[in-house]
Amino acid sequence: MVSNEEREKKIEASSKLIGKAVFNSILITLVSFSPILFLTGQENKLFSPLVWTKTFAMIGSAFVVIFLVPVLMTLFLKGNVRPESKHPVSRFFLWMYNPIIRWCLKWKRTTLALSLALVLGSIPLVLSLGTEFMPPLDEGSLLFMPVTLPDVSNSEIKRIMQVQDKLIMTVPEVQNVLGKAGRANTATDNAPMNMIESIVLLKPQSEWREGFSKDDIINELNAKLQIPGVINGWTQPIINRINMLSTGIRTDVGIKLYGQNIDTINKLAQQFKKELEGLEGVKDLYVDPIVGGKYIDIKINKEEIGRYGLSVDDVNMFIETAIGGMNVTTTIEGRQRFSVNVRFAQDARDEINKLKNLPLQTMDYGSIPLSAVADISITDGPPMITSENAMLRGTLLFNVRERDLGSTVNDAKKKLDGAIKKLPKGYFLSWSGQYENQVRAEERLKMIIPFVLLIIMAILYFTFHTFREVLIVLSAIPVALVGGAYSLYFFDVNFSVAVAVGFIALFGVAVETGVLMLVYMNNSVQKKVSKIATQNKSMTNQDIEDAIYDGAALRLRPKLMTVFVDIIGLMPVLLATGTGSDVMKPITIPFVFGLITSTLFVLIVLPVLYALVREYELKKHGKLIVKEFED
Repeated sequence: MVSNEEREKKIEASSKLIGKAVFNSILITLVSFSPILFLTGQENKLFSPLVWTKTFAMIGSAFVVIFLVPVLMTLFLKGNVRPESKHPVSRFFLWMYNPIIRWCLKWKRTTLALSLALVLGSIPLVLSLGTEFMPPLDEGSLLFMPVTLPDVSNSEIKRIMQVQDKLIMTVPEVQNVLGKAGRANTATDNAPMNMIESIVLLKPQSEWREGFSKDDIINELNAKLQIPGVINGWTQPIINRINMLSTGIRTDVGIKLYGQNIDTINKLAQQFKKELEGLEGVKDLYVDPIVGGKYIDIKINKEEIGRYGLSVDDVNMFIETAIGGMNVTTTIEGRQRFSVNVRFAQDARDEINKLKNLPLQTMDYGSIPLSAVADISITDGPPMITSENAMLRGTLLFNVRERDLGSTVNDAKKKLDGAIKKLPKGYFLSWSGQYENQVRAEERLKMIIPFVLLIIMAILYFTFHTFREVLIVLSAIPVALVGGAYSLYFFDVNFSVAVAVGFIALFGVAVETGVLMLVYMNNSVQKKVSKIATQNKSMTNQDIEDAIYDGAALRLRPKLMTVFVDIIGLMPVLLATGTGSDVMKPITIPFVFGLITSTLFVLIVLPVLYALVREYELKKHGKLIVKEFED
C-alpha cells in the first residue's frame, strides 16, 4: 500500500514532468491561431469570435490542468492505480499498437520513406485544388439582377419585370418572386432605372426535383429569361449587399478600368469583354453601361430671346418650372411640412415635339412655343458617371459558376495580358469583388504566418533547450497537413480562408501532441540511460528502441482519447446540412482528417524519427546525452 506522502510525491513529479510541456503546448496553440486575428474585412468578422472563444477556453483549461488537476488527484486518486498494461481499454489498443510500432522501429527507413511518399503524393492533389475567398453560403434564395439598355422607359422596364417574374414562377422550385426596378429615394441606393432586382425565394430543398442543385435551377431560369436587350445576372441577396458595400461590385468579380475619357474606357471594356467571352467559369459577363444614356438638350438662342424681350433667366425659369418642376411653396399640416411642386402634366411633356410646343409667355408677344427661342434635341451621354480615386471608372462584371474563383480569374488574367500591355497612357485596371478579398486575405496570411512560426520555434526551444527536438516536433507539420490535403481533394472542397482556418487549428494541435509525445519519450530514454549507467553496461540500439516504445505506449491511451473527443465533437458539424454548414464544413474537413494522419504520425513516425536521431547520436558519441525535462 502506497503512503499518502509517497503518492503526493509521485503526483508532484508527474505534474512537474508535463506541467511545462502542457503550458507551452497550449501557448503554441494560441499563438498558431493569432494570424486569424490579424485578418481584416469579412474574414476577421466571421472567424475572430471562434479564435477568441478558443483562446479563453484554452487559457481556462491551462489553469485547470496546472493548478487544479494535481490538487484533485491528491484528494481523489487513492488506493491502488492500475498500470496501463492492465487497463482494459489500454490493453486492447496496446495489443493493436505493439506489433505496428515494433515493426516500424525495426524498419525505420522504410517507415520514413512511406511517410515521405504520402507527403509527396499529396503535392499534385494540392496543386489541383481550386481557390476561392469564402465557401458560397446557400441563403435559400436567389437575386436576379438583369440590366437593360440605359434609355429604357419606366413603362417598358415595368413590362419587362412583369414578364420575367411570370417566367420565373414557372420553375417548380420557386416559391415566390418579388421584383424592383430603379432605386429608392435615398443616397445609399445608386441603382439606375435600367437595373432590375428580383428576389427569388426557393422552396425547401426536400421539395426540389430529384438530382437538382441550385446551379441547375439557375441554368434553367437563365435559359427561360433570354430576352433581347436584357443581360442576366445571378447572385444571392445577402452576399450581393456585402459585395456592393465592401468593393462597390455587385458580382463575384469586377475589372475596374480607370482613365480620363469615358468613351475610351467604354471601348477598352468592350474589348476585354470579347476576350473573356466563352471562358470556362465566366457567367453573366457584361460591361456596366457608361455610355448610351439619353439627354434632352435645350440650347437657348440668345438672338431670338432678345427679339421677344426675354432674358436667359426667364427661359431657364420656365424650363425648370414646366419640365423639371419647381418648389413654389410649403404646406404645413400639424408638425409636418410638405413642399408643393408645380410642373406641366406628363402628357404635355412625354414627347420631343410636345416639349418644343410648350407655351412660353412673353410680355409683348403673348404665348410663343419654346422651340421659337431654343433648339431642343435628344443627345447621347453617360447614364451614370462613376469615379473612384479622383478618376473616371468603368467596370466589366461577371459571376463565377461551375468553377473555382481563383482558377477562373487566373485564366482571365492570362487572356487579358496582351491587351493590358497596350493600354493608353494614363489608363489602368484593377481586379475587384470577391477576388480582391481573396488576394487581401492571402497576402495578410503570407506576411503573418512566418512570424508565427518563428515564435513557435522559440517556444519549442525554451521547452526542450535544443534545436534537435524543435526540428523533430516541427516535422509533424507536413504529415499532419497531408490528411487535410487529401480530404479536400476527395470532398471536392476549394481552398479558402475557411480552409486556412481549419489548417491553422490542425497545425496547433499537431505541434501540441508532438510536444507531449516527445516529453514522454525523452523521459523514458532518460530513465533507461540512468538504469544502464547504474548497471555499468553500454547502451545499445535495442535499449533505445525499448525505451522509446515504453514512452510511446505510455502516451497511447491519452492521445487516442484526445483524438476521439475532437472527432466526436466535430461530427455534428461535419454531418450538418442546411444554411451555415457551407462555411463550417471547409473548416472541419481538413481538421478532422488531418487529425487522423497527425495521430498516426505522432504514434508511429515520430518515435521512429526520434529513434533514428538517438541511434545516430549513440553511434557518433558512444553515449546518449539526455537532459532531464525540468519544470
